[in-house]
Amino acid sequence: MASQTPLFTVPIAPLGDHVGGSIVCTSPAPLVYLLTWSSPPDNRLTTPFCRALLAALDIVEFAHPVGVLVTTSAVPKFYSNGLDLEHAFATPNFWPDTLYRLFHRFLTYPMPTVALIPGHAFAGGFMTAMHHDYRVMNPQKGFLCMNELEFGAPLKPPMSSIFRIKCASPRVYQEIVLEAKRFPGPAALDAGLVDALGGLDEALKLIADRKLTAKGKSGVYAVLKAEMWKESAYVLAKENYETTEKIWSQREALEEKRVAAGKKFVADWKAGKAKL
Repeated sequence: MASQTPLFTVPIAPLGDHVGGSIVCTSPAPLVYLLTWSSPPDNRLTTPFCRALLAALDIVEFAHPVGVLVTTSAVPKFYSNGLDLEHAFATPNFWPDTLYRLFHRFLTYPMPTVALIPGHAFAGGFMTAMHHDYRVMNPQKGFLCMNELEFGAPLKPPMSSIFRIKCASPRVYQEIVLEAKRFPGPAALDAGLVDALGGLDEALKLIADRKLTAKGKSGVYAVLKAEMWKESAYVLAKENYETTEKIWSQREALEEKRVAAGKKFVADWKAGKAKL
């Protein structure tokens, strides 16, 4: 039975300048579980936020019948504005134990997931939406954007892989990563980044039209997704974190050597000492 009465609420603890908030679960249609988060001003993916969301995902899976999970924001301007980078880098094991664990949970969740995006989804917020199975976006406001290029942050394999495997074309992937393009709703639909434009009504229509509430009942939905998106599932898994980081560190070391050698060559060239 559909009900706007909360099924449960999970608190988001405050952290520094982040005031905290809550994640409220309602059921706007039978077997549809709507998680509405509110962590003003912009729903940053802090440790308390991610832990609250992981708890909410567990409660839906283990305390309610299989259906469809929808996530959205009570803050109209933002679905999520991504990470608090200072907090992320200062928190031991934030990446494997918190952020990547959350992404992996969405990617392999045992029922269909829909990100209902009312406003901006930047950086980690965009990644979060992409780890859902479907996306519905406000057609009138908000952008999808990976702006790491603009503030000089690399996209490691657990962050970049979801775009590589889900983007409709290499061109779209390039626009996201190498141009930091901002996609409003209509452009996101054209690029295949979202499945529909609108709000909750449109999300419920997508769920009904595709008969999504029945898709998880056979018990293999998570297994099918884990194989379908296995590149991301692998690099997000905690047991593979150290291996992936080691490869990344080796790449960084080789790049440092390349840059040092290049600078030496140019200096020698200018001094007339370079050997071709």
